[in-house]
Formats: sequence, C-alpha cells, structure tokens
Amino acid sequence: MIALLSKWLIPNRENVTDPAVRDGYGTLCGVVGIVLNLLLFAGKFFAGTISGSIAITADAFNNLSDAGSSLVTLIGFKLSGRKPDLGHPFGHGRLEYVSGLIVSALILLMGIELAKSSFDKILHPAAVEFSLLSVAILAASICVKVYMSFYNRNIGKKINSAAMAATATDSLSDTAATTAVLIATLVGKWTGLLIDGWVGILVALFILFAGYKAAKETLDPLLGQPPEEEFVRKIVSIVMSHKKIIGIHDMVVHDYGPGRLMISLHAEVPAEGNIMDLHDEIDNAEMELTEKLHCQAVIHMDPVVTDDDGTTAAIRQQVIALVHTVDQRLTIHDFRMVAGPTHTNLIFDVVVPIALPLTNQEVEEKIRAAVRAMDGNYYAVVKAENSYIKMP
Repeated sequence: MIALLSKWLIPNRENVTDPAVRDGYGTLCGVVGIVLNLLLFAGKFFAGTISGSIAITADAFNNLSDAGSSLVTLIGFKLSGRKPDLGHPFGHGRLEYVSGLIVSALILLMGIELAKSSFDKILHPAAVEFSLLSVAILAASICVKVYMSFYNRNIGKKINSAAMAATATDSLSDTAATTAVLIATLVGKWTGLLIDGWVGILVALFILFAGYKAAKETLDPLLGQPPEEEFVRKIVSIVMSHKKIIGIHDMVVHDYGPGRLMISLHAEVPAEGNIMDLHDEIDNAEMELTEKLHCQAVIHMDPVVTDDDGTTAAIRQQVIALVHTVDQRLTIHDFRMVAGPTHTNLIFDVVVPIALPLTNQEVEEKIRAAVRAMDGNYYAVVKAENSYIKMP
C-alpha cells in the first residue's frame, strides 16, 4: 500500500536526498500510521469492553498512543523540513530527532501506565469473557502491526530517519504485546486460568523496552554520535583518490539532521608543489564529496616535506615506532623537522583515542622522553589531541 501511494503522491520518489521527497515520505507514513492506529484502537477497545479484559483494553490505548506518536512524527517531519533562517543557519533537521525522542517518551509513559493497571488486575483478578470477535480483532491487529513495522523500517532506512526507525521498533513491540494478549485470551478460555493481569505486565515490559531502545536511537544523534565507519571509509576513499593528496587527518563530521551533514578535514599535500595546482585539487575533492555524499565539505591544506632525500620520511617512521611503544592506537600527523644550531625540533601532532587511559599531557611527556632517548639532538614539540572519528 505504501509503495503504491508513494508512487501516486511523491514525485521523483527515488531521490531521497531531496528534502521535499523526505517530507513526502514522512507525511505519507505519518498519516497512514495515524489512520491504522485509530482503527486498531477502536477495534481493541470494543473487544476489551465486551470481554472485560484489562490486557486487551490496555493494548487498545497503546495503539491510541501510537496514533499520537505518528502525529508527533508527522509534525517533526514538517518542522525539520523548514529552510534555514538567521537564527538557525544549519536548518531545522534535528527537530526530527526531537520528535523521535518525544515518541520514545510517549512509549515509556504508556508502558508505565499499563504496568500500573496490570498490577491492579493481578491484585483483583476477574474472569475474562471469551469472544471469537475479540480473537479475530487481535489476530488482525498483529498482521497490521507487522506490516507497519515493515514499511516504517524500510522507509526509515531509505530516507535515513531516526524518528521512523523508532516508530518501526514500537510497531514490532506492539506485535509481540498483542500476541501475548491473544495467547492469554486463548489460555483463559481453555484452562480457566486468570492470567490477564500477568500478561498485561508482560505487555508493559515489551513496551518499556521498545521505548528505551527508541529513545537511545534518537538521543545518540542529538548528543553527537560518531558517523558510521562505512561513511568514513567513503570519505577517505574519495579524498585519497586525488593523486596530489598524500594523507588526511583531523576529520570531523557534523550532523545537523538527516541530509544535513558537514565534513571538515585536513589534507596533506607535497610542500614543494605548485600552490595553485594543489588548491585546485583540494577544490575538486570538496566538490566530489558534496556530489557523492550530499554534504558540505571543507578541506584544510597541510603542506608536507617530501623532497629532502627521504630524511624527513625516515625520521618520521622512527617517531611513529616510538609513539607506538606508548600505545599502538596512537597516530601522528603534520610532521616537520626544524633544524637549529644546537638541536633539531621534531614538530608533530599525536591523535589520542578517547578510550586511552592516559591523559593527553601524559602522552606528550612519554613521547618527548622517548624522542630524547632516541637521539639527544632531537626535541619533540608534540601536541596531543583527541579524535572525533575512528579512521579506517
């Protein structure tokens, strides 16, 4: 159904980097989600009323909250698609993450309320009236929720939407919850066991876990998670395909919402090269990143000495070996040698992983001592910095 509707309603639907296309998918999925969840609420509420089942009634209100979640997602898409303005020059894309977080909060709230109602039913158990109509409604609900999880997950991946991924997770948890309610209804009919409240607790746990998972998926990009390793590999591959660029470092990827990425990095180039040619190569790399990854890219050019008969390269390799004696995960860049009348300064930066137990100052001190021990004529002028991205 979603594929057919998108074909009719979303022009140029395969160009998912187009904000209008993303907004179209978000609007379509949001409206379909609201309609389906309202229908499920009406059916389950009716089934819960005629059977006297707290589990079915609670599951009905869970669908009502899902309708509200779909509405929040829809509003989030609309707001995040607004154009940049003076107060928000990077756009409003992160509002989509905020809407996903609100959806997660609603899921958690519903889980808590359902747990309270179910606990009360455990303390005061009552027989549940069996009805074939209730069973049919629950079975149909399971099929609908599986479908909703499927299309939300697929479209969410297609347009890289954290809010839709949260909705898909919620739909999947609803499927498990409704299945538990259906099993409880059948068990009550066949055995006479009053397990309605216990199943309600189980449903609540499903919902709470789904809320936690959805909250994590939407909170991480808001707090500033690193980009996926595959995306970093693509950046490295594109930049290093330019022959005059011999190395890269200090890469940072800024996420201002789906389809709104900014990349900054330093590219090492031969110091003896023609400045205009090198600048043109950097411009070409920036444009290729923009065209292929649909982002804004800024590349800083770092000159590296490569024509001193290999002296700098040889010393650099010795320093790398020394740095690895401190920790194998350390890397260096911007390596220069500045000779003086009494000693030679080896100037470079060292990248320290955030998980390293040593402080940046301790790393610097260990490297300076190691360089002095290697050759008394060499002094390390080293600056330790943390990496924001795991380089391949």
